[in-house]
Amino acid sequence: MDSSNLNQRYQHPAPNIMAEITTLAANATDAIDLSIGDPDFTTPQPIIDYAYQQATAGQTHYTEASGLPELRQTIKDYYHDRYQLDFAIDQIRATVGASHALYITLGAILTPGAGDEVIIAQPCFSPYADEVIATGGVPVILGTKPENGFAVQAAEVAALITPKTKAILLNSPNNPTGNVMSDEIAQQIADLAIEHDMFVLTDEVYGDFLMPGQHFTPFATFAPENTITFGSMSKSFAMTGWRIGYLIAPEYVSSATRLVNEGITYSAPILSQEAAIYAMKHADEFAPKFAAEFRERLEFIDAAVKEIDWLDVAPVEGGIYAFVDIRQTGLNSVDFSAALLKKTGIIVIPGLAFGQSGEGFIRIAATQPLDVIKEAFVRIKQLNVNDFKE
Repeated sequence: MDSSNLNQRYQHPAPNIMAEITTLAANATDAIDLSIGDPDFTTPQPIIDYAYQQATAGQTHYTEASGLPELRQTIKDYYHDRYQLDFAIDQIRATVGASHALYITLGAILTPGAGDEVIIAQPCFSPYADEVIATGGVPVILGTKPENGFAVQAAEVAALITPKTKAILLNSPNNPTGNVMSDEIAQQIADLAIEHDMFVLTDEVYGDFLMPGQHFTPFATFAPENTITFGSMSKSFAMTGWRIGYLIAPEYVSSATRLVNEGITYSAPILSQEAAIYAMKHADEFAPKFAAEFRERLEFIDAAVKEIDWLDVAPVEGGIYAFVDIRQTGLNSVDFSAALLKKTGIIVIPGLAFGQSGEGFIRIAATQPLDVIKEAFVRIKQLNVNDFKE
């Protein structure tokens, strides 16, 4: 037997730039890794201690498929207290991270073979389109533009809507661009969703990370009956390895995602759920500290890039990344990233990894201590644009 026995899509897979960078980062020595979005912080000790206490008390079994009742209530309370949004418990389910939440949602709303379309705003987290395809849908790419700060424009969304449009997939604050969707644009897109009876799938895992003068409003504020929200503990509480997230959807959608998930994971890990309960109940003790650290790092990166006359940077409004414009070098993002690694030992992610709309840019993750980031820019500032034209 050979690869011809595989799903045709995986017999000759397209290059996966993000996976290649991950492998490179894992095997590089003496390099400065500014590529992967895994914060350098360790999960706060009180969260770890609480999960340990629960484990020793016997919490080592399956939970109800939708998650521990206490976790779902905690998520409900979190949104009520912080955003004045009221959800029913049956709208909320715990998941194995936000990507799992997206996958089972797509499995619930898309019908394979029907040509159901999902509009995806790019640049974006690269698995989005893969998950749409894997669940039988058709990705329709909306390329945002650097001249607009990579903001989604409602008129451009409207131009892509067809009778087969089932949903639009958004991410704000955005990975990789740092764009934060304004309330005005969100309301315009919400109006389109209501008019065309389509879902808005909204990845809000970076909602706690905002630069000065910015604010974040959950999309469900604008179109609650059309919105499916994906959240995660990974970034706000430095819990990437716990693999715990959630979705909030209309009850009939949430119920369907349970059916999709029955043969996948059944339930999220119980100790991760327990840790999430403690984290969300004490969010004000943890998330603001991490947010302040990322803000300081991003402010430094923004200023440092602007001191280099052959680089520029998209407006850094939120998230934990800077999207740096490298077009003056004349190189594409893959070749630039390779050259940067060779000349400086710095690992970044080519903008092409986030879709064609990201070409001409690289993503720098603020996931290293500030002194490491400063050292990276000491190295970068020793170069000039001609070093990339050899």
